[in-house]
Amino acid sequence: MPLPMLADSPLRPADALRRLISLRWLSLGGMLTTIVAVPWLLDIPLPARPLLDIWLVLALLNGGSLLRARHLSEVRGVELFLQLAIDLCGWSAFLYFTGGATNPLISLLLPLVAIGAATLAAPWAWLLAVLAVAAYSTLWEFNEQLDIYDSGLAVHWHLAGMWLTFALSAGVIVWYVVRMTAALRLRDQALAEAREARLRNERIVALGNLAAGAAHELGTPLGTMAILAGELARNPQLDDDTRADAELLREQIAHCKTILGGLTLRAGSLRAEGGEAIPADAWLLRIADHWQRLRPLVPLTVRCNCGQPALVADATLEQAIHNLINNAADACPAGVELEATIADDALLVRVLDRGPGMPAALRPQAGREALDSRSEGLGIGLLLAFGAVERCGGQIRFASRPGGGTEATLTLPLPALRP
Repeated sequence: MPLPMLADSPLRPADALRRLISLRWLSLGGMLTTIVAVPWLLDIPLPARPLLDIWLVLALLNGGSLLRARHLSEVRGVELFLQLAIDLCGWSAFLYFTGGATNPLISLLLPLVAIGAATLAAPWAWLLAVLAVAAYSTLWEFNEQLDIYDSGLAVHWHLAGMWLTFALSAGVIVWYVVRMTAALRLRDQALAEAREARLRNERIVALGNLAAGAAHELGTPLGTMAILAGELARNPQLDDDTRADAELLREQIAHCKTILGGLTLRAGSLRAEGGEAIPADAWLLRIADHWQRLRPLVPLTVRCNCGQPALVADATLEQAIHNLINNAADACPAGVELEATIADDALLVRVLDRGPGMPAALRPQAGREALDSRSEGLGIGLLLAFGAVERCGGQIRFASRPGGGTEATLTLPLPALRP
């Protein structure tokens, strides 16, 4: 029987060619079965020598095509057209020696036209259709009739062949349409995800521009606040607790100025290329220490069991972990836990809290869009965190923690972080 159709060929022509070559072996198997079985089962003599010659030529051509396909990365439309034309010519020659247009199996040439319509550009597809019609018309006039001595038996087998042709065509078309629809759905889903990622990256770029402008404008008021906080801390009339609060306020303002000063150096840097490699546990402890200095009133418990694989981490990944800890602290000011392990060549970082938990309705949106400000801080920070993690091939998942709270798991592939 002719080749079944290709499900994924509209998307990847090179894969379509390889699938076509693979399925042609099945076609050749059906052709050989016909040559051997028909004389034995139906008592209809076939010209075995020319049919076997046709089979051998198609097998050699398919073997050569297989060797060629192994070294091809891109396939032009003319390549697929020639492959389909080979099948059309081969089966036309086979039908010529087996009754031509009177052979009910001639309708199986139609799936070849359907393959061309699905895989080729319009001009090539129309040319293949014209060739198929021309082959059908030629076989109507020129063919070698088979010798069937019983006319009643001939009619019976003709009707049986028509039924077989209908059944095979129906099965091939249904199989093709189902596979094609699935392939198109996957392509549409990939395109939708790409559009979503592009829009999310555009929002992140816009946020980066706003952050650069804010860093420039905040320098002056922060400097003024630092002066005022220093004067308050030196005021002899203040009690010890108030003076300690003023000193803490001055330290926090200094941290803010340090962060703003580093924005320019970090802007546009996706990876610290050429930077010094640092052990994973030391990197995480540095992040935890930096966060603890910014929010000293929230206890942070750190458990690192990730060994010391050297990595050169993206600065935005540090900010992503920082944002996850910050969101957990907003949900549970009583304390946050940070755990890190190595599993399946990936660094797993878990941020756990005992807060009210993230509503299940918000989990699909978290990190995909900036949530409303009433969503307990689950907004811009997560958007930036997801963008940073996905750039290195990682992912962030949220789950309910047994006993109450939320468990945020950040998975980072180590190959993307190694120096």
